Amino acid sequence: MKRRRWPVVLASAGLTVMVAAWGVAGAEPYELSKADVMDPKQVKSSEISLFGVKLGDPESKALDVLVNEKIPGVKAEQEATFILLLDQRKPTGPMAGVRLLDGKVDLIFINNRFAYKTRGIFRNVLNSESPDEIRKLLGKEDYGDENVMGAVMNYEKQGFVVNYLGKDVNVEFALP
Repeated sequence: MKRRRWPVVLASAGLTVMVAAWGVAGAEPYELSKADVMDPKQVKSSEISLFGVKLGDPESKALDVLVNEKIPGVKAEQEATFILLLDQRKPTGPMAGVRLLDGKVDLIFINNRFAYKTRGIFRNVLNSESPDEIRKLLGKEDYGDENVMGAVMNYEKQGFVVNYLGKDVNVEFALP
């Protein structure tokens, strides 16, 4: 959440004390690689960013930030409508990325290969051992499907889907 500081001055017995008061003034972005957000209710897909790229950003910004700027430890590749981010240590497959549609970012995804770079609640989600463990972290999904192969948990109100398939955990963020 976006916060503003309003100083409050208290005078008591000739002493002046400065106290910082916090007021909520909107939503602060959740940068997947930096923010330590642990409350699942604070996570909304419209506030998610991947290395500074948010849903709805123009294609040019996504290319500039993810491909042209060098992100330490990350190799970027563009493949069709996707910008894929690979771990330079083990580039076996994409660990995160974005999809570009009609000149804008319409999907951000991360998977368990990205867990070491993720901060906050999604680090725990990507390292989860079962769908029940994910539900303990995020709460009950709005709807989903679970079978012997895995689970799809749709948190539609918040704009993301968690796909669990054994050791593979994927999270997709889209505008609700």
